[in-house]
Amino acid sequence: MLASVTAFADELRRAKVPVSLTETLDAERALVTLPLAGPTALRAALRACLVKDSSHLPVFDVLFDVFFQAAPGPARAPAEAGGGGTDGFGEYDPSAALPAALAAGDLVALGALARALVERYAGIEAGRPVGASYYLARVLRATDLDGVLLALLGAGEVEGSAADPLARRFRREQLAAAAEELRRAVEREITRQLAAERGAALLSAQMRPALLEDVDFMHASRQQLAAMRRVLQPLARALAARLARRRRHHRHGTLDFRGTIRRSLSTGGVPAVVRLRAPRRAKPDLVVLADVSGSVATFARFTLHLVHALAAQFSAVRTFVFVDGVDEVTRQFRHSRSIVEAIERVEREAAVCEADGHSDYGAALTRFSERHLAALGPRTTVLVLGDARGNYHPARPEILAEIARRAHRLYWLNPEPRAYWGSGDSLVAQYAPCCDAMVECRNLRQLAAFVDLLA
Repeated sequence: MLASVTAFADELRRAKVPVSLTETLDAERALVTLPLAGPTALRAALRACLVKDSSHLPVFDVLFDVFFQAAPGPARAPAEAGGGGTDGFGEYDPSAALPAALAAGDLVALGALARALVERYAGIEAGRPVGASYYLARVLRATDLDGVLLALLGAGEVEGSAADPLARRFRREQLAAAAEELRRAVEREITRQLAAERGAALLSAQMRPALLEDVDFMHASRQQLAAMRRVLQPLARALAARLARRRRHHRHGTLDFRGTIRRSLSTGGVPAVVRLRAPRRAKPDLVVLADVSGSVATFARFTLHLVHALAAQFSAVRTFVFVDGVDEVTRQFRHSRSIVEAIERVEREAAVCEADGHSDYGAALTRFSERHLAALGPRTTVLVLGDARGNYHPARPEILAEIARRAHRLYWLNPEPRAYWGSGDSLVAQYAPCCDAMVECRNLRQLAAFVDLLA
C-alpha cells in the first residue's frame, strides 16, 4: 500500500498538482496511524495530506479511483439471478431494479446495482483504446436514467405525495442526489475494470483531467468557465499582493551623494557607509486593445477581468475593444460597481462593428491610429489581445509598428496554440516583428504568469 501511495503522489505531480515530499511522507504515516476501514476513509486521509487547493479535487478524485479501487462485490443478488444466458444474467434485467433503488436512495444497493449495470450494458472490450466516458455513456443510454427520474417525479405528483412545494423540491433533490451517486458508482466500476486490464499508470495517463488553471479558454465547457470565473478574483488578489510586495522590497536605488557625505562626518569624512536614494519605480500606463469577436470573446473577457482587477498596479488603464471598428470602453470599467458588471456593459454598449462585423485587424488598427494615438506615450505599455486572424483582410503591420514606436512596450497575447500561428488567415508573421513579445496565452496559468511579468 505504501508503494501505491508513492506512485499516486508521483501521478498527482505529473498532473501538475503540487505535492511535496513531506506531504507524501505524511500520507504514508496516515496509513500506518489511522484506522482506515475502507476506501472512503482512505480517500479522506489522502485528501487531507496531499490536496491544498479545492480546484485540484477533481483531478485527485479521478486518480484516486484509478489507484485505489476496492475489490468488487457481487454484481447481483443471488435471488435475482436467472439461469442460463451468455451474459451471466439470464432473463434478469438489472435496470428493472433501478426505480426502486433510486427511490430508496440506499447507497449500498446503488453500488451493487452499478456493478450489475456495468456487467450487463458496458460491454468493456479488452484492448479497445477508448476511455471510461465511452462505456459510461453506453450504460446511461441503456438504462435511460433521465427517463426513470422523470417517471419517479411524475408518479409522486400523481399520488399527491409531494403536494407541498417544499416537499416536492426536497424529493427532486433527493432523487437527483441518488442518480448522481449511481452515475459515480458506475464510473468507478468502469474505472476499476479498466485499471485491472490496462494498469493504473497507463489508465491514469489516459484519464487525467487538466487542472482548472490549465484548461484552454477557447475549449472550456460551461462548468469549467463558471469555475474559472470563481477563481479569477482570488487569483487577482494573490497577484496584486505579490506585485505590491515586489515593489515594496525593491532595494536598489541611485547614489545619494549628499546623504553619503553627511553620514561620513561621523567617520572623519570617510564614506564608510554608502547611502542610496529610495527607488521610485514609476507605475506604467497600460493601454489594452482587445479583439471581442466571437472566436476569442471568452479569452478577452477573462483577460480584461484580470487586468482591471490589478488596475492599482498601473498609473492608468485605458481599454479599447474592436472587431472591425474600435471603441474605448474605459468609462464602463470606471463607472461600474464591479468588473463583471463592466464587462457586461462592454458587451452591450461597445460599438465595435463598422463594416461586415468580422475580425479585421488592419481596419481596427487604422481606426485606432486615426483616433487614439494620443493615448500612447513613453511610459505606456500596449497590450493587444487576439488571435491575429484577419479573415484575409489587409494586415497593415506598419500601423502596429508606429504604435510600438510611440509606446514603451508592446505585447501581444494570443490564445491560439503556437503550432497554429501563421496558418490560414493568421497574421502573426506580419505582426510579431512589431511586438516586444507575442505570447501564447491559452489558460489561467499562462495569463497569470504574463500579468506577473507585465506589472
